Amino acid sequence: MSNFRLLHTMLRVLDLDKSIDFYTRLLGMTLLRRTDYESGRFTLAFVGYGDESDTAVIELTHNWDQTEPYAIGSGFGHIALGVPDIHATCAALAAEGVSIPRPPGPMKHGTTVIAFIEDPDGYKVELIEKK
Repeated sequence: MSNFRLLHTMLRVLDLDKSIDFYTRLLGMTLLRRTDYESGRFTLAFVGYGDESDTAVIELTHNWDQTEPYAIGSGFGHIALGVPDIHATCAALAAEGVSIPRPPGPMKHGTTVIAFIEDPDGYKVELIEKK
């Protein structure tokens, strides 16, 4: 089992350009690759903080004919990102209009400082302060 490695997490998104902008410009990831599949009428875009050869990434899947937002579902929790200054990060994201349903503060039953933001499709992203 030690040969296993987490490769990516896939999220279905309604507006691919808006999602790519959120994950790259606002969260500092890089667009690693983007491929259109004409016969399947979908596009896959991979974003992340490092090369896919040794870093887990996020796969954004855009189905061209989807016109309604996806239901998030009760099984999905969140994506977590480490940030050095959670207050400054949240202030910058708020200035960009990002929803912050849980502002920075200590986690319940602990001392780790966290916040939750939402991407353009409503997926939760947990920010964890890592000084």
